[in-house]
Amino acid sequence: MSLTILGQLTRRPFRQRGACALIAIKQRARCKTRLSETLAPAARLQLVRSMLATVISAARAAQTVRQIVVVSPERDALPADVPVIVDTGEDLNSALTEAHRVLLEFGYREVVILPADLPTITAADIDGLTHAGRIGGFAIAPDTAGSGTNALCLASAQAFRFQFGLDSQRLHLREAKRMDLSPQVVRFPGLQFDVDSPADLGRLEGQPWAARRRA
Repeated sequence: MSLTILGQLTRRPFRQRGACALIAIKQRARCKTRLSETLAPAARLQLVRSMLATVISAARAAQTVRQIVVVSPERDALPADVPVIVDTGEDLNSALTEAHRVLLEFGYREVVILPADLPTITAADIDGLTHAGRIGGFAIAPDTAGSGTNALCLASAQAFRFQFGLDSQRLHLREAKRMDLSPQVVRFPGLQFDVDSPADLGRLEGQPWAARRRA
């Protein structure tokens, strides 16, 4: 797989600390389709863009982050200063694996993998995840259920085989151990809560898109 980079990605010596926040998002129209019976298309798009903006804002404010990169099939409404690694949009794990390889080539030894649907994420959450990753080369933030993965920190120059999907927490921990890393598990509310179902929307009342729900 060969990925195209849209925007300026700065090379960084391995010896310098500073994480790259790698944010993954699908084509916006394909995001959160499970909410289609609750939110009209325009409201769903607004929700998706709002959550992505929140994740980017938190990454900008994080003291440990030096670069922000989005991996996605499209640029859409992203800020002009955020580079996009363009993927086919077919397979998240393949796209992340290749994007991580590109970042390693650019000198980023610390990479924080973030989804774009964390509406309550904070800079402190990202810094806490990064600091945990520096302890043993790997940190993981499970989802609320404790079986999925909501964020990762890789502090290693080795390639990583991403395992997002069913039972991803166990599979990611197994992959980290295969690489002789010392996994750290962190649980921060802002990293645990993602939006996957209509029930999750109840925690986000008062947002502009909420008034545009389906009757």
